Amino acid sequence: MPNALRRRFAASPCPAGGFHSRQPVATSSTWWLAAAMLFGLLLPAPAAAAEPVTAPKPAAASTDNGAAPASPQTAANGTRTVAELTRMVRDSVVVITFEGRNGKTAGLGSGFVISKDGLIATNLHVIGEARPISVQTADGKTYPVQAVHASQRSLDLAVLQIEAKNLTPLVLGDSDSLEQGQPVVAIGNPQGLKHSVVSGVLSGRREIDGKPMLQIAMPIEQGNSGGPLLDMQGRVHGILTLKSLVTRNLGFAVTVNALKPLLEKPNPVPMNRWLTIGTLDEADWTTLFGAQWRQRAGRILVSGRGEGFGGRVLALSRRETPELPFEMGVEVKLDDEEGAAGLVFHADGGQKHYGFYPTNGKLRLSRFEGADVFSWRVLEDVSSRHYHPGEFNALRVRIEAGRIRCYVNDALVIDSTDTVFTEGSVGLASFRQTEATFRQFRVGKELPPSRPDAAVVAQVTELVQGISPDTPPEPELVEALLPTAGSSTRILEDRARLLEKQARRLRELADQVHEQAARAQLVEVMQAESEGKPVDLLRAALLIARIDNPEVDVEASLARAERIVSEARESLPEDASPAKRLAALDKLLFEELGFHGSRTNYYSSSNSYLNEVIDDREGLPIALSVLYLELARRLDLKIVGVGLPGHFIVRYEPEEGESQLIDPFERGLRLTRDEAIQKVKSLREELEWDDEYLREQSAKEIVERMLQNLMGIARDKRDSATMLRYVETLSALNPDSPDWRWFRAVLRYQTDRFEPALEDVGWLLERDPPGISRRQVEQLQQVCQEAVARQAVDKSPSE
Repeated sequence: MPNALRRRFAASPCPAGGFHSRQPVATSSTWWLAAAMLFGLLLPAPAAAAEPVTAPKPAAASTDNGAAPASPQTAANGTRTVAELTRMVRDSVVVITFEGRNGKTAGLGSGFVISKDGLIATNLHVIGEARPISVQTADGKTYPVQAVHASQRSLDLAVLQIEAKNLTPLVLGDSDSLEQGQPVVAIGNPQGLKHSVVSGVLSGRREIDGKPMLQIAMPIEQGNSGGPLLDMQGRVHGILTLKSLVTRNLGFAVTVNALKPLLEKPNPVPMNRWLTIGTLDEADWTTLFGAQWRQRAGRILVSGRGEGFGGRVLALSRRETPELPFEMGVEVKLDDEEGAAGLVFHADGGQKHYGFYPTNGKLRLSRFEGADVFSWRVLEDVSSRHYHPGEFNALRVRIEAGRIRCYVNDALVIDSTDTVFTEGSVGLASFRQTEATFRQFRVGKELPPSRPDAAVVAQVTELVQGISPDTPPEPELVEALLPTAGSSTRILEDRARLLEKQARRLRELADQVHEQAARAQLVEVMQAESEGKPVDLLRAALLIARIDNPEVDVEASLARAERIVSEARESLPEDASPAKRLAALDKLLFEELGFHGSRTNYYSSSNSYLNEVIDDREGLPIALSVLYLELARRLDLKIVGVGLPGHFIVRYEPEEGESQLIDPFERGLRLTRDEAIQKVKSLREELEWDDEYLREQSAKEIVERMLQNLMGIARDKRDSATMLRYVETLSALNPDSPDWRWFRAVLRYQTDRFEPALEDVGWLLERDPPGISRRQVEQLQQVCQEAVARQAVDKSPSE
């Protein structure tokens, strides 16, 4: 599915308060209808809660770079404040920029001084490739980089040399000694804001792509990369590198110990040589309109926005173009299928040329006659089942007198008689800032097919038909495939990809069968409420967990809950009063077993899964409340759920005497009405108090709130498939709800379930419910119908 359409119907609209139990649940559907219309709206992920940390013992540090050691006063007094630390190291943090092809600044990052005579540490990705680099120090002076003193691509590290003396280097610490939970400070230039400071803690260690990384609980933004990660004594323990894609309050830094070997054994490259690393050979290629063209390991890579119309950039081959007829070809893979990159031919060395390229899942032949939109002509724009998004695809163009034939993976997709241009250069092109990789660019009178012929495919397929999944391939099989080694390798890779896709679909099918079975059980349990019978909320909550995890043993968890009830009963006389039974439950649950609200990883799904809440004895307010009121019910106590905005609690309603609000998240804390109001105000200052917030929640409302909490966690991870799982369940509980039906339609579309989405769209159009825009439902119907049509083309035996 085209990503532009996917974003257009982005599945992020959500209840204004139903996702996390710290948020209020709306009392009407108007929030839903309004939010569902804003397809592209993405709500921010919740900020991570800070934890108190203790100051660690000082770590040993290397000072052989000319840096001044920590002062005796600092060592004696322990850690510095963030403000003191910032003042101490500010002069050692630098701004690094590199130029684009137009001579203007194309990138900005951070670095720090590691020797007084001009060595600067940073990330390799900060300095770009084959670009002039400058370093600006804290006093505003700018120095051109004279050499890349050391670099290592696998670690994303670089050390720069500038002509400067008497700089203030930072002390390099021992990153192995940094302890989990230890406070750290990062200084850099996020979003171009020079010398910005952020503090956090070391939350863990990871190895990412072979790099030893420090995981830090703090936001890392563009421009921070290359900056120092410091302990509270000012020693460098890491080089800031990555931000988390899951949450903004998490980042990563390469350990400083990984930098030290580069300083011991540098590989200096003078700047005049650095500027040639990875560039296209000028004897073979002429590049036009900017961007960055590189070559590595037999491939050509392009990235960055060009200066031509639509971000167009060209790399024209200098080899002589054959006389007609001739063919040209290349294999290309787009980093983003919304982009466009491919072949150009009949190019005049300026603005005029033809282009054949994939874009938005289709194949396009265009004629460019100038530098603006009015001179661009799309000659053909077609779908093809032979194009494979996200993979390398072989493009080939055969040019004859009066005819242009375009192929993808050896299948003819476009046959044009356009003859406006009849001569010129051939080469490669990229549009709209597309990052793309090319390989096997070829030009000749007639090119061999990119795919093996049918006879070889049949032969190889027959040979591997009985391959064992349990043992390595037999030597005899390898020998049998050697005569057609080139073709065999490709055939085997294609077959492996097909089997992997089939395996994914089989796992998806297994998941859906399980989910629907668990969902049906939940609906059956909830049916009791509509029949006027009590709902076993404990079982219902466990079935929610089982929808996500087939290994959840509902009966075993119920048995554990019954054992807690039995243990509470055993501590009581047979005629124990309700008050004594409640006190016994509190003592057992909170004092002896230690159940409590989650403090460290509040938004983990585990805090909503009741089986894990029982196992780990911690959870969200609503999960602990469900457990508490169900255990109480088994002790013949009446406790009901109370859905405060942002925080779920319960209320004890004895047959005699006043009712009592209880907060299971706070280990059974008793609350007055005023304290409940204050609790809500502390979480939602903007809310006006309404006594409706204290009403008893039905079992259905509680289950729906639990599902919406989980949906919110999936939303923060931008996981549409998981969101759909919960929306399917909410729709099963509310089959006549147009709100959930609409949200499900959007999510089904976003997860490529086009025909089921059309079923929901048809339901909505037939009923035309108030509050849901019919125009937008019709828009969704149109894009789903187009997607179904594309799928039909892809499945057809021929074009």
